[in-house]
Amino acid sequence: MSFASVSDRNAIEAEMPWAERDVPATLWGQLSRTAEAFPDRPAVSYQMFSGPGDKAETVTWAQLRDRTAQAANLFRSLGVGENDVVAYVLPNCNETLYTLLGGAVAGIVNPINPLLEPEQIAAILRETDAKVVVTLKPFPKTDVAQKVAEACRHAPHVHTVLEIDLNRYLTPPKSWIVPLIRPKSDGHPHADVKCFNKELRKQPTELSFADSKGDRVAAYFHTGGTTGMPKVAQHLYSGMLYNGWLGHNLLFDEHDNIMCPLPLFHVFAVHVILMSAICSGAHVVFPTPAGYRGDGVFDNFWKLCERWKITFVITVPTAVSALMQRKVDADISSVRAAFSGSAPMPMELFKRFESACGVTVCEGYGLTEATCLVSVNPPEGKKKVGSIGIPFPYTHVKIVKQTGEGPRECATDEVGEICVANPGVYAGSTYTEEDKNHDLFHEGIYLRTGDLGRVDDEGYLWITGRAKDLIIRGGHNIDPAEIEEALLAHPAVAFAGAIGQPDAHAGELPCAFVELVADAEVSEDELMKHARVHIHERAAYPKHMTILPELPKTAVGKVFKPKLRMLAIQRIYNAALEAAELPARVVDVIDDRKRGLVAQVERNGADEESVCHCLGAFTRPWDWVADRKVAAE
Repeated sequence: MSFASVSDRNAIEAEMPWAERDVPATLWGQLSRTAEAFPDRPAVSYQMFSGPGDKAETVTWAQLRDRTAQAANLFRSLGVGENDVVAYVLPNCNETLYTLLGGAVAGIVNPINPLLEPEQIAAILRETDAKVVVTLKPFPKTDVAQKVAEACRHAPHVHTVLEIDLNRYLTPPKSWIVPLIRPKSDGHPHADVKCFNKELRKQPTELSFADSKGDRVAAYFHTGGTTGMPKVAQHLYSGMLYNGWLGHNLLFDEHDNIMCPLPLFHVFAVHVILMSAICSGAHVVFPTPAGYRGDGVFDNFWKLCERWKITFVITVPTAVSALMQRKVDADISSVRAAFSGSAPMPMELFKRFESACGVTVCEGYGLTEATCLVSVNPPEGKKKVGSIGIPFPYTHVKIVKQTGEGPRECATDEVGEICVANPGVYAGSTYTEEDKNHDLFHEGIYLRTGDLGRVDDEGYLWITGRAKDLIIRGGHNIDPAEIEEALLAHPAVAFAGAIGQPDAHAGELPCAFVELVADAEVSEDELMKHARVHIHERAAYPKHMTILPELPKTAVGKVFKPKLRMLAIQRIYNAALEAAELPARVVDVIDDRKRGLVAQVERNGADEESVCHCLGAFTRPWDWVADRKVAAE
């Protein structure tokens, strides 16, 4: 199928309704179809270490099907039914894939970010009522096992913990040393602890139970927050396979090799990449347990692409920024495109990547609440840098503005809330907590994303801001409320507002503004120290603190965050210009109807190309304004 324009998208939809597409009703049905078609082709490859010559374990499609059956049988033997939850708190490894797929076949699988704190993991386990948890056996240089043990103490319905020992991926002498230095476990007081692989080997390689008869909830994914108690979204087989169908029909086939150094607790890796591979027969490579965070991954990245003859690279802007600090030191002629998501990519970074690699970057948009995919800049069509492309087939987007007379659909280029309807949206039941679904849908079927945006005259979608105020640091969502609550606990603080300040590497970093109680005295450094004590997650520590005489507020007394963002943009951009020894300065930040917040830059004789290079590292747009001296003359 050709997907290069809106007309192509419309033509695909016109062929037949989504319900008539030849897509199996269940994950097991689709996996079995692919394993039968390509039994001996590679499905996934995993490297414990990042070196281009390091040991790797490759699993074929027939083997992946067998391991999935064994995992599903294991979970059923532990009392997991279609409505029961298997949670996992794991880094990337092949056993993570078996757990993910087997959990979704036997019951409902619940991937959990291992970077979360024990209290957050425990809250998710209680919310999903998990019965079985799969995690790591204590291993050097990671505290995952210890955090899960603490979390399970506060999740009384967890009755079995299955441990995976990463030592099997090591070779002597490292594999000899690990048992000698392995951290001790305090155990799980109310749960049985078993070896995952030992129990797996006891199970047959065919399902010992009947597959589900049709569509059902198969996965719970918590929202990507690294702070606060994340919400849990419900994903149906149909939504998962819709994402896979898109990847198969529009991008991949069985001859493709996909580099995916993203975590298998995130929808981008699971629903966009793995499901696309399961539908197409493509081969996915997962380097190191921590993906892009793994030791040496960035240094060896291009050599890994050469080793595996990668055709598609999956990335995020922070990873691209790190890669651009390394030379392309390998033959990457096989790479056709790079897909980037999670956060907007700065124009300068986009240009540098394409220039250095000769590889096209396609930016897209998705969200956990919609299972994932919404839109993309088409690989073979027109790309508008800064936009998030055109909606996929069978994805319908409305831009809606709330008015005194009720919601109103916006005109072309008019900014409103992005609302999405597609097979990935579980209308009416997106979250496990019923109360969180109230007012979440426009016209009953369009998911209100909380993102502000517009659709231009060619049908391309643009994000201009966020209605829900989340701070997105390198693709991770941070709830500003936790930062604000921590600061308001200080007796000298009357009002607090936390926002994301621009950052050339992470996209945004948290910063805070406070207004003090009358006659109170406290320094910004003291408030920073207070925040570090009272904020639970390191990623949410403010990188800058500003005490203002009075915070800007709305007519009803709420902190007016757009003004705080304007102050942060001006401070960060001017600091960057000063560091680059450029005389240009941001003199104002305006709220543009189409583009959101736009910095107004006075040149002051600065070289135009140098300023473009400096400010092009940030995602927020900027414009030249007339120099005040010139204007006065």
